Amino acid sequence: MIERCRSEYPVGKMCRCLDVSTSGFYAWAGRKPGPRAQANARLLERMKDIHEDSRGILGAPRMHEDLTDEGEKVSLNRVARIMAKAGLQGWPRRKKRGAPKRPPGTRPAGVKNLLERDFTALEPETKWVTDITEIVTHEGKLHLCVVLDLYNKLVMGWSMHHRQDRHMVVRAVQMAVWQREGGDEVILHSDRGGQFISDTYQKFLGGHALVCSMSAVGHCGDNAACEGFFGIIKREWIHRTSYRTRDEARADVFGYLERFHNPRMRRRVARRDREFQALIKPSAETG
Repeated sequence: MIERCRSEYPVGKMCRCLDVSTSGFYAWAGRKPGPRAQANARLLERMKDIHEDSRGILGAPRMHEDLTDEGEKVSLNRVARIMAKAGLQGWPRRKKRGAPKRPPGTRPAGVKNLLERDFTALEPETKWVTDITEIVTHEGKLHLCVVLDLYNKLVMGWSMHHRQDRHMVVRAVQMAVWQREGGDEVILHSDRGGQFISDTYQKFLGGHALVCSMSAVGHCGDNAACEGFFGIIKREWIHRTSYRTRDEARADVFGYLERFHNPRMRRRVARRDREFQALIKPSAETG
């Protein structure tokens, strides 16, 4: 407090009032920060850079993930304390009162809900989900379609267009197919939108080892994984920006998908693989 108020009041007078020795105060003021304080200061500078690069959307848990990926040995509680002291915080999640339901389309014959709300995948390229959302600009609406891998949460394919049609959906799935490393069948789950029940979409799936799965009537939770991803990108990125044109929105969403989201998911998978290898290595040596 004396340090904070020394520009307004004499130091000696404040020391007498607070029963602090003047020499003790000057010794404290001239003391260099300890190793812990220096380490915290270094971490804070890196946190500020990461926070700024993410447009301020990262809270303590994901900040801790990024620092761990960079090789920092720091606990989550320590990250939270440093962020709180510096006034750094993530973008909060807003509670929703509910969303209007749209009338479902007719599911093609033989197509079932193969996921049954099981959004876990033990291997990559086994379960994909896809859906469409809209982005508002001053020029008009821009529609975004993504294909999400449930194993690593990577956006395998995406497409944007001012018209919400089957061709946009096929382009997104086509990008995912191009990036697929294996040739085994992949379950691709969607809702019953007109784009997904179209002959063009169904024929494309049939020709690329993709097994169609669709939600039940009136059950938005059947595609909760993709809806959740859209909720995150809108809350953390899209709704914090006012787009003048569709091209401006395209460029910004591209930056989120390919420069922010996908790189983070790849680092997370790499870290998970390293931790798994560290667990099985001692067992293999003793076995």
